[in-house]
Amino acid sequence: MSQPARQATPQAALMLALATIGFAVNFWAWALLSPLATRFAAALDLTSFEQSLLVAVPVVVGSLGRIPIGALTDRFGGRVMFPLVSLATIVPVLYLGLSGHQSFPALLTGGFFLGIGGTAFAIGVPFVNAWFPPERRGLAVGVFGMGMGGTAISALTTVKLVDAQNLQTPFLLTAAVLAVYAAVAWLLLRDAPQRATPATSLAARLHTTLRLRITWEASALYAVAFGGYVAFSVYLPAYLKNAYGLTQADAANRMAGFVLLAVLMRPIGGWLSDRFAPSRVLAAALSVVAFGAVIQSLTPALAPVGTAAFLGMAAALGTGSGATFALVAKQAPANQVGSVTGVVGAAGGLGGFVPPLIMGTIYGSYHSYGLGLALLAVVALAALLLDLLSIGRRETVIP
Repeated sequence: MSQPARQATPQAALMLALATIGFAVNFWAWALLSPLATRFAAALDLTSFEQSLLVAVPVVVGSLGRIPIGALTDRFGGRVMFPLVSLATIVPVLYLGLSGHQSFPALLTGGFFLGIGGTAFAIGVPFVNAWFPPERRGLAVGVFGMGMGGTAISALTTVKLVDAQNLQTPFLLTAAVLAVYAAVAWLLLRDAPQRATPATSLAARLHTTLRLRITWEASALYAVAFGGYVAFSVYLPAYLKNAYGLTQADAANRMAGFVLLAVLMRPIGGWLSDRFAPSRVLAAALSVVAFGAVIQSLTPALAPVGTAAFLGMAAALGTGSGATFALVAKQAPANQVGSVTGVVGAAGGLGGFVPPLIMGTIYGSYHSYGLGLALLAVVALAALLLDLLSIGRRETVIP
């Protein structure tokens, strides 16, 4: 059936660009605490576990929040939800910058509501998906996924802005950018004319979504692929500082390089999935993650082996993230893409919540990260088996 409104028109390209920018801006806000975690730990005398909890709280809230936000996007569309979430994220950003950084409970409170910014992902996938035909959704959703590079913006700018100005500067700047984006999104964003709108209630849609096999399979895969990316993006500075003695600035820069490579590989994962079965792309990506984690569990010299292992995992995690949502775009019912995205996105975020806590606990007990990275290798291999034995057996290659 011909659906002109969903072809790759110039308007569709504009909507994709605006959605990607919105994703990046909200993720920038979502990741503001991570680059400053070691500074807060020193100022407030936090334990390794408390430091890990500080960067993990926004992740878990942003992850769980994707479930209702994805379902609401199915109902109200991205034109309403993108400005709404962007405006709501301004409140915790200003709170943290102006007064919420003076105690650990205040930081946790601000971090909890900062998680709102992490829900933007569940808005963009169904919004973008509706604008593109099935044979181009893998690439389109992969391009949108590059918005996760907002965490790199935070890594590259937050510490530098604090050193050059004061602690309030990065928070005030991010709040201003969020406000500008919310206004632009309200004026320019448009939902696809033939967007599938559900007729049932939110509870009924979530119930139906949770009964879909693709929901659980994609959730497990995304918990490893995107969860691994999130975990490294929030915990890598602390890891590099503790394991290799790098300065805070050097560790943040290396984390930004990890994030940038993962971001660039995400659309490639979607593009490859448009041409091959997403399960094949996922199999290759998960194999690289498992191999890189095994190598890094031995804590090799950072140059060149450690750097190569981390960059290999970054590329694989980005590719796997793009392939997972290419799988969702191809197999989820059109009027439930937002709901499925919300659940899968939550799984990915939760996949990023647990590892920093485990890594912090293991390091606090053994002063080594080897066991934590070995566990990552085991989990990646388990996901590989799921991909090969379940999805790969029934998936049809789209020519």
